[in-house]
Amino acid sequence: MAAPGVEARALFAEGVRAVLGGWAALQLAVAQGFGGPQGPEKAAWLSSALLDFFTQNADLEQEEVEDFLAEVMDNEFDTVVEDGSLQQVSRELVTLFARARGGDLGGLGAALGALSRRGPALAAALASARPGGDPQSPPGTPPREPRRSPEPGEEEEEEEEEEESGKEEDEAMECGTPPPPPDGWTVVRRRRRP
Repeated sequence: MAAPGVEARALFAEGVRAVLGGWAALQLAVAQGFGGPQGPEKAAWLSSALLDFFTQNADLEQEEVEDFLAEVMDNEFDTVVEDGSLQQVSRELVTLFARARGGDLGGLGAALGALSRRGPALAAALASARPGGDPQSPPGTPPREPRRSPEPGEEEEEEEEEEESGKEEDEAMECGTPPPPPDGWTVVRRRRRP
């Protein structure tokens, strides 16, 4: 009977790595350097810390796991996760641990299969977050179209559009708020420690 426990523990460890590897908030924090130059090492540490957390605490509730993850993300990556993913990640981890503890190797295998399909999709999304591989462009910035010479009559339309956007920026600056981004996305900067 010891072999299924060892195998289940190994599958749980693989599941933890898969869940964290598919967690967009953590992967973006690492990719953007929120954890400093040791970000990838901190993410690997989080995986082992979660394994220890689950094995040392018999009956963890989802909220306890959420609190642990939120504290680690705030302390190690200067990131406050408010997108609902903490609940999802915590639920997945608690479910995986319950299956591992119960010896449900079939359920663990199926869950790992589903998690492994999520990882490449996230990797592709993170890779496309910087169009053209330009490290200076913020994530989600659309690729710039090459400038072409305007045809007769087009030049006036472009000048009118630039004047209208300039008016919106001036109005926003008078209020003390930054102008709305043209693509509708808001860039969220990490907070600085005092």
